[in-house]
Amino acid sequence: MAEKKNDDRLDLDLLNKMKAIPGGLVLIPLILAVVIATFVPQAFQIGGYVTALFYDGNACMMGFFLIVCGSSIDVRQVGLPLYKGVIMTGTKFLLGVVLGMIVGAVWGPAGVLGLTPFVIIAAITNSNSSLYISLSSQFGNASDTGAVSILALNDGPFFTLVALGATGLANIPFMSLVATIVPLLIGFIWGNLDKEFRRVCATAQPIVTFFMTISIGSKTDVGTIITAGASGVILGLLSAVTAVIFFFVINLLLPKKERNAMGAAIGTTALNSAQTPAAVGEADPTMQQYVPMATAQCATASVITLFLCPFFVAFFDNYMRKHRKGIYSAEGWAADKVAV
Repeated sequence: MAEKKNDDRLDLDLLNKMKAIPGGLVLIPLILAVVIATFVPQAFQIGGYVTALFYDGNACMMGFFLIVCGSSIDVRQVGLPLYKGVIMTGTKFLLGVVLGMIVGAVWGPAGVLGLTPFVIIAAITNSNSSLYISLSSQFGNASDTGAVSILALNDGPFFTLVALGATGLANIPFMSLVATIVPLLIGFIWGNLDKEFRRVCATAQPIVTFFMTISIGSKTDVGTIITAGASGVILGLLSAVTAVIFFFVINLLLPKKERNAMGAAIGTTALNSAQTPAAVGEADPTMQQYVPMATAQCATASVITLFLCPFFVAFFDNYMRKHRKGIYSAEGWAADKVAV
């Protein structure tokens, strides 16, 4: 008689429960990290593997995640990630410049509600690629993730400097682009030559997403919002609301079977955007007077969009699932959706 298996071990099934929550793989570790960074910040600074993984690990984890995601890109669809990246980056840049120019034309260099044209351009043209990648693992497909190789170009001050005419630092960050593409290419080549590697990467994706998001949130605390005050909150809300515009515009430019909620995922301000005002002030001394407040405002906007963007993406994802027969049909998307 076969021995009866007895497995009474406690199983909380936490991973599947997080995946069941819209944006759960991003929001839950993000909230956890911000709470710790606010009340027990030294927990991330004890050194060794803890600091390396949970505080300094974002770049490493993002590189690994790009390998994982690159393995999912089918060689027959290599042109689509490039196309998506271009239209997302272009749309993000144009909207930021237009909003900044409108504020400058109507209210002048001092801006309105404490928001200068300078800080609006800096915040709106700059998106959080790490959050975008995390969201793509739950709401997008391989081509959405691959688009980050182009989208990552707006993470730094380059497009802000171009928009403001600060030509002293307006050099194309070619090596930054190369550094983003290399891990994607490794995963892409290996995944197309080795089906088992592709399968293992798909299984690992949600775990990498979880720990990468912790390293994003570990550098943020609630005190950031207090420093910038109401103007920083307004900037963050403005940046977050642009997700609605990006969702509709980008889907209009995509083939019907590729339309999904990921256009809304660029309605963010990057965590490193707080470094952009200083770079602009160095390039153009006339902007120096706005740098301290702009730095705090961008940091606040990054915190607010970190939390709001997943909700926007989850909302539009649900919207598309309920309206598959409309103009933003998601037909064909589910088949290409990255498994998480």
